[in-house]
Amino acid sequence: MRVIGLMSGTSYDAIDAAAAELRLAGDSLVLRPLGMVSEAYDEELRAALTAALPPGTTTMAEVCRLDTLTGRAFAAAAVRADRELCAGRAELVASHGQTVFHWTDGGTACGSLQIGQPAWIAEATGLPVVADFRPRDIAAGGQGAPLVSLVDLLWLRGRPGTPVALNLGGIANLTAPDGTAFDTGPGCALTDAAARGFSGGRLAYDVDGALAARGAVHGPLLERLLAEPYYALPPPKTTGKELFHLGHLQDALAGFGTLPAEDVVATLTMLTARTVADAVRAVRATEVIASGGGTRNPVLMGMLGGCLPGVALRTSDELGLPSDAKEAYAFAVLGFLTVHGLPGTVPASTGARHARVLGSVTPGRDGLRLPPPARQRPVRLVLE
Repeated sequence: MRVIGLMSGTSYDAIDAAAAELRLAGDSLVLRPLGMVSEAYDEELRAALTAALPPGTTTMAEVCRLDTLTGRAFAAAAVRADRELCAGRAELVASHGQTVFHWTDGGTACGSLQIGQPAWIAEATGLPVVADFRPRDIAAGGQGAPLVSLVDLLWLRGRPGTPVALNLGGIANLTAPDGTAFDTGPGCALTDAAARGFSGGRLAYDVDGALAARGAVHGPLLERLLAEPYYALPPPKTTGKELFHLGHLQDALAGFGTLPAEDVVATLTMLTARTVADAVRAVRATEVIASGGGTRNPVLMGMLGGCLPGVALRTSDELGLPSDAKEAYAFAVLGFLTVHGLPGTVPASTGARHARVLGSVTPGRDGLRLPPPARQRPVRLVLE
């Protein structure tokens, strides 16, 4: 089955559309990557998302408008991926949507809202669409994240030592071989916020770590940031920009006077490296396989390596799974599992009571024609 996975992360800068040929072969799920295209949000939509997301306020009218506009943007990315990567022969779209709020209370996930109305994708492509992956896991008592943990576990099965998969997106998360999976804290969320704030919106993020490279880590600020209670919570746990946003940084800066922008960004980069490294050590990892936009920041990767002496640090590209496309491929896998009646969660990773088939399905142009239910759950992911 040719599946297009759509993903836009907590940095909400672009929609990634990865196409994959997927098939079940005994106890294996075989994935042949077909490539990825990326569609940047137009500036007006991105500005509207920025204004509506925490700590901003919004209205239900604006939520409705953003749901439609984001759905149309996802639809355009899916159409392009089908045309350029699948020669118009895609059979399914799996859309993560754009997370706008992840509701937690005292360490318990209560709800998660992703916008990007799938009806627009189905109408534009003519294909069935699986979307709204997270709420079912939350309803079963889970955190609703990190959902890529199932794919990580299948992919890393049998690898020697204790490998962990690390995603360095706006929020960083990891998956360990025993199924432990959780958000470690900010990946690029705070450095992105600082870069935008200090540049007056000219910079969307710290390009190539250039700001951090020119700065020095401010020890007292780092210690104040590390005192955030979230880091001490036991897994499973999840977080988002509801916590790690510009206001969080501004509160931490209170009383320090005017610090150079470069020093603040360097300190925030070290915060990500330290909190990720603490999480990696807690699961006694011998190898870290990183993916996500943060892997393109050489300063962050250098700091992370420095915080993890003796632990091998590599990117998923080295193992055959493109780092930038990994999450989009993961949701293609989750959509494939859904239409085959297979669970898309690991209770040990999300804290759910049971593994559940995820998502809601929007029929395509020809109605809803699902494949026969699979008889066997895959135990490994094989890249072809």
